[in-house]
Amino acid sequence: MLNQNLKNKWHDDAKNWKLGIFYFNKEDKRIVVSKRLNIFGWTINFAKPLSYLILVGLIALIVYLRVHQIKTVCNFS
Repeated sequence: MLNQNLKNKWHDDAKNWKLGIFYFNKEDKRIVVSKRLNIFGWTINFAKPLSYLILVGLIALIVYLRVHQIKTVCNFS
């Protein structure tokens, strides 16, 4: 298990942040990490393939729920 000092070092290293907002670190085993400014929540480690599956899954869920909501409001079958 990685110690907290190493995790903090990776998190604070600007090289691990693409465009300042996308966390990308192959050495970091975590999938979900806090954003650069912790008050803004969490982000995913885009260096991990599972991150993309999670992102696509969340987008698909949002689209499905939105379409279902429109069908319900408009009384479509």
